[in-house]
Amino acid sequence: MERQSTDSRQNHDGTPPPGPVWAVSDGRAGNARQAEALARAVAGPGGEVRTLTLAPRAPWRWLAPRGLPGAGHAFGPAFAALMASPPALAVGCGRQAALATRRLRLQGTRVVQILDPRLDPGQWDLVVVPAHDPLRGPNVLTMRGSVHPVDDAWLAAARAAHPDLGRVPAPRLSVLVGGVDLAGFARFADDVDALRSRDGACVLATASRRTPADVVAAMRARWGAEPGHVYAPGDAGANPYPGLLAWADAIACTADSVNMLSEACATQVPVWVGALPAARERPRAFVHALLEDGRIGELGGAPPRHATPLRETARIASEIRTRLLTASGT
Repeated sequence: MERQSTDSRQNHDGTPPPGPVWAVSDGRAGNARQAEALARAVAGPGGEVRTLTLAPRAPWRWLAPRGLPGAGHAFGPAFAALMASPPALAVGCGRQAALATRRLRLQGTRVVQILDPRLDPGQWDLVVVPAHDPLRGPNVLTMRGSVHPVDDAWLAAARAAHPDLGRVPAPRLSVLVGGVDLAGFARFADDVDALRSRDGACVLATASRRTPADVVAAMRARWGAEPGHVYAPGDAGANPYPGLLAWADAIACTADSVNMLSEACATQVPVWVGALPAARERPRAFVHALLEDGRIGELGGAPPRHATPLRETARIASEIRTRLLTASGT
């Protein structure tokens, strides 16, 4: 259910939290990654983070974050036992975590919820949402894109962990494929191939957990003979995704994933985006904001105007410390 660790990568200012910061999620990759990244950033250098993966029970899991009588049993006896010694600060992401952080707040924990909990945000101390989300309020913090751990130290660690990718001939074009359908992928891949042919680049490609099986097969058929790499969840070995970001000379990403695109834009290389028609309304707003800003370019169109890293996690963490720790004297 849990693991503890320390981290010293993020810059830190303000009052450090006493004791471990809990990072709470349902274990889904996107939720767990955001909760842990923000908890680590708030904890600061040498700070302790306790990562909790919830095991929601019926009927509470169906209605979370809304509570029902007996909600203290919503996540089983292990979590109930931990509630007896609640932390000073907890960070949750996802609707199951939103119920857990509501329960923790009743125990005196200061709580931060990532993503719109679909309830009055006043039931949490702070709520963090992407700027393209409409939720606003006095305790709502907005950020461009999503919470993530990508900074210079993270990228250096990723290069060290994946030296084999550094031996792929440069320039390296890392290709990140999300939940697009086969037709959308075909359009995207044609544009990627035009870009790599123009620049003489080698492709390093990865699928996400949402990538359909037929798209993964098409990726292997198209780029499997490349000197680089084609990876999909379930393949043997460690996921090379961090290495793909760290060793890239340029990145091409489908437009459907705010998380993937946010992390790509946290690097210092040009980022290209494709498969725009497949993007949902809110991701599309984020994509268009990045296009207008010039951080990304549309495949087949104008190139990115700059490669300034988009890194908001440290700013949000500093605001959390100021509002919840320094102001309260914790």
